[in-house]
Amino acid sequence: MDLESLPDDVAAVAVAASVATGTLADVEELALVVMEQDGQPLVFHRVLAAEAETAMVLGEVYRRNGAWRIRAVAQGWATGLAGLATDLGVAIDDEVTDETAEDVPSEMAIPSPPATGDVRTDHDDEVAVVELDPDGAGPRAIVVDRPPAQTTPAAPTSPAARPGAGLRTRKQPVARFSPPVLKLAGGDGWTAARLFSISGVGNAAEQEKRATSALLATMMAVKPFGRGLTARFGAPAGVLETYLEVPFHRGEAVVVPDGVLRVQRGARLWTALLETKTGTGQLRTEQVENYLDVAKREGFDAVITLSNEIAPGVGEHPVAVDRRKLAKVALFHLSWAEVLHEAQMVLSHRGVADAGQAWLLHEFLRYVEHPRSGAAGFNDMGPSWVPVREAVAAGTLRPGDRKVPAAVDAWIRLVRQLCLRLTAELGVDVAHVMPRKLATDPAARTRAGVETLAASGRLEATLRVPGAAGPLDLVADLRTGQVTTSTRVSAPQEGTNHRRIAWLVKQLTAAPADLLVEADYAGETAPTCEQLQLVRTDHACLSPVGRAPLVAFNLARSVSMGTKRSGVRGAFIPSVVSAVESFYSDVVQPVRPWVARAPRLPEDPADVPDIDPEPAAELDRA
Repeated sequence: MDLESLPDDVAAVAVAASVATGTLADVEELALVVMEQDGQPLVFHRVLAAEAETAMVLGEVYRRNGAWRIRAVAQGWATGLAGLATDLGVAIDDEVTDETAEDVPSEMAIPSPPATGDVRTDHDDEVAVVELDPDGAGPRAIVVDRPPAQTTPAAPTSPAARPGAGLRTRKQPVARFSPPVLKLAGGDGWTAARLFSISGVGNAAEQEKRATSALLATMMAVKPFGRGLTARFGAPAGVLETYLEVPFHRGEAVVVPDGVLRVQRGARLWTALLETKTGTGQLRTEQVENYLDVAKREGFDAVITLSNEIAPGVGEHPVAVDRRKLAKVALFHLSWAEVLHEAQMVLSHRGVADAGQAWLLHEFLRYVEHPRSGAAGFNDMGPSWVPVREAVAAGTLRPGDRKVPAAVDAWIRLVRQLCLRLTAELGVDVAHVMPRKLATDPAARTRAGVETLAASGRLEATLRVPGAAGPLDLVADLRTGQVTTSTRVSAPQEGTNHRRIAWLVKQLTAAPADLLVEADYAGETAPTCEQLQLVRTDHACLSPVGRAPLVAFNLARSVSMGTKRSGVRGAFIPSVVSAVESFYSDVVQPVRPWVARAPRLPEDPADVPDIDPEPAAELDRA
């Protein structure tokens, strides 16, 4: 697409696809891929669970604040290309028959997009946004762990506004069930029976086998949970069967993976081997490569590894293997933290079919959250953490120190776990934002972190929460022992500075008093900064008389940083998680982005000023 050649009045371009025969369910590997001019992929979004649709808007290229962006949409029509075009405001010569109009309720219809502005201005379905850096350094990529569930757009206000009667959507009403509360116990010592018991867990082998069996059984029984995990690996939406410890012969030896997954949809059969580690168990290159060889010989599609290790980037694997072994078989990694958060997403945001499945998933969630299950999240910064922290404090850290890359990689894993945790709690895809070259190059990403840590003693990250007023910036300063969370919020572009400050303060009723509020002004380089407790009582302390119009607020708060590499009390990871979650809930979450009021028409025709005929006559002569 040559965006510069588009007329100025073009607000959005819909990227659509249709089939002449059959449905989009017959199209394998349906996806939207955005590539650079040199063919390098920039954004990838797989379309999941297409059924009776014969046409689909895969994505939209749209204009926002003078810049072009692209987002995934994946909204389908059962009425073909004609139905899609009609809903987007295109007149169709031939009459379109709509056989499914009576089967689709009005709340599932998409209202026609406006003639100007963004097509569908909500961002709940936004998978990735690509735009130019403000400083012109190049494109930025927002890294996303998985595609979100397809969402149902807002319903039209009246049945008359139903141009898309043939539309089909994927999202169903969320059914939430709570686990049963036992009230008939005869005393405090009575323990409730559990479906997955942690009693009797002995050695590491028993721990690993029990956790794997619980996971595979739950995936098969609770279909939304099983589908949410298998979709990450490119499996089709079909019947899932799981098996435990299936033996395979490799020469004279016998290879026994921890599990096998099989998904069948129509004539297609997708199969994967599963290798599981719990506790401190580590994946080994030789073992993973053996499974890749077995999968290739058996004609399987993938090998999946599952452990407490979190891959530093999306699509990356914590173990390096011979790339030649990946020619026929795909290799994926899943952390127990991702399994935990997927279960939370299903229970809290996607819903399950009945109370029995909800209870089963609650039991599984309780099991994996127990420390004795061995399915812990990322809770250890590694042996390099303490020496690196002490070297930063002493001023002796240098980029060439061998332990620095390990500490930086641990930080990147921690940030990814933060994204997963917030995604499960909020129900939207929280993403780690970084320059595209770092998002796609693990070595460059580590080098950049090492250089920043050696130069400033800081570990940095930026998180994007869809719908939030601004990004969440995170800094762990090892020199000062402080964790700083901050965000930048655009100020209203109308009213006095006093009113703009009042707009912000009114929304920060639950924010801590020591929150720093910094005000940026148009055309000025010197901002002002005060604590929120002072700004609440005197707006003028932040914006003295005579200042230029206020354009943005920077909100920041610093808390003490834990120093220990692992554990709960006094540890680094819990202090970072607590700082991020409290800042988001108290500061970021309450603030709504400012939206300008719509232009107003004159209330009375008499208010319209008369036009002087003489200038008009001069214009005619010209």
